[in-house]
Amino acid sequence: MSNLDYHVSYASHRVPVMGRNAVATSQPLAAQAGIRMLQQGGNAVDAAIASAMALTVLEPTGNGIGSDAFAIVWDGKQLHGLNASGRAPAEWNLARFAGLKTMPQTGWEAVTVPGAVSAWVALAERFASLPLTTLAQPAIDYARNGFPVSPLIARLWQAGYNKLQQQPGFTECFAPGGRPPRAGELYRNPAQAATLQKIAETRGEAFYRGELAQKIVASAQQHGAALSIADLSNHRADWVRLLSRPFAGGSVHELPPNGQGIATLIAIGILEHWDIGRYPPDSAPCLHLCFEAMKLALLDLERYVGDDDRLAFPAEHLLSDEYLQQRAALIDPDRAGDFTFGSPQQSGTVYLTTADASGMMVSFIQSNYMGFGSGVVVPGTGISLQNRGNGFSLDPQHPNVVAGGKRPFTTIIPGFALDAAGQPLMSFGVMGGTMQAQGHLQLALRVMLHKQNPQAAIDAPRWRVVQGREVMVESGIDRNVLATLREMGHLISVEDPLSGHNFGGAQAIVRDPQGFYVAGSESRKDGQALVC
Repeated sequence: MSNLDYHVSYASHRVPVMGRNAVATSQPLAAQAGIRMLQQGGNAVDAAIASAMALTVLEPTGNGIGSDAFAIVWDGKQLHGLNASGRAPAEWNLARFAGLKTMPQTGWEAVTVPGAVSAWVALAERFASLPLTTLAQPAIDYARNGFPVSPLIARLWQAGYNKLQQQPGFTECFAPGGRPPRAGELYRNPAQAATLQKIAETRGEAFYRGELAQKIVASAQQHGAALSIADLSNHRADWVRLLSRPFAGGSVHELPPNGQGIATLIAIGILEHWDIGRYPPDSAPCLHLCFEAMKLALLDLERYVGDDDRLAFPAEHLLSDEYLQQRAALIDPDRAGDFTFGSPQQSGTVYLTTADASGMMVSFIQSNYMGFGSGVVVPGTGISLQNRGNGFSLDPQHPNVVAGGKRPFTTIIPGFALDAAGQPLMSFGVMGGTMQAQGHLQLALRVMLHKQNPQAAIDAPRWRVVQGREVMVESGIDRNVLATLREMGHLISVEDPLSGHNFGGAQAIVRDPQGFYVAGSESRKDGQALVC
């Protein structure tokens, strides 16, 4: 019998969907691409790859062929983590960016090696049952024949155009008629269709070593960028060991740095020391402790996290029981605090999730970082490039300082939870910059601790720690609770959930003990959860 609560609900017209196979993405046509693969005999990885490739066409405001990507896969027996984020060009160093206070946000000097294509290939080689050419077909069809642009994406597209129209290749690709597409208009990208076809037929070789790589590097050289053929050909996606913390009788699993998933685990560990489950999820005591735990976690994230290969100490040190108990002791249960980072002992984005009847589940995220990323599009290819280089620090003493061949700190993280028996419980993610680790914490609390069904957990009003004692919350939180939080010293600002990107976009699939899945999708966006 299910242990989820199907009676709790928040301000949304959506309901959880249930079936033996499930796909949840931020765009309905992308969700359907994944379902098509399952109906053709594919598995959850096939569905994830097809949806991810389709999203580069359907939601270019958040990702593209030049994105980075991460994944967590439950293969039916165990979890696997994949880090397909790219590294800095070999020629990058501090001297290259001398005189700047922060790394560039736009243009070629913000572009690191794109990793998403390597994620598709690595996942396909290890787990897929259908050919990559089959998985790419929905994306190719959408790019070649066009798709209608939704009102939400049209608004984001216009904002991206206003910011990036002068970047190389941007207008040619994303505003071919001299303006971005409007809501309800069909958009076609035949160049992207041809590129996706080449990637699928060569299993990524064209992108990293062949014809497409040559075009990427030629464009880089034309604009004085450092990216080289060697940088592309040397790229690899890495299978990595996951980090985890016990929680609510199960466990939460995140990829290790260079991502921010460790912040979710730090916050969870702190909250466990406060027995957070004794408070209702929308109460002032619960929210206060969550704010404080997240503040502590984000401070450690900012101070210590960069490329896992270059950290001053193993990331696990930030997750030790002794260290988390010390951090938890800093919290005053009645007052908002101002914290600094601790001292552990040295001992833009799209998210999707899929699951199939065999028991396989996938948590997958890919992103160009800030909207359309760098704004750079390689001419004639439809390849829009991320701006992950902006994630580096220019502080020579920081573990995330810019260096050639190094991965920058990245915001994008997939999440996964196991139950008390070590079996899959939930595949989940919350896209949206610094909201992601905070969103992971909120979904884990609601589903794992309070047994809310995934759609209710997604619809519930969210909060986001900003800086210091500043916290932004959605308007659905009770005004009396907000008054109490303000009395405790929190600087609360209230925002409409639909006014912007402040609260992210979630997708989640929960495995029911009876052998089927319960899926929910983001009601603040165009997302859709489908089952079959």
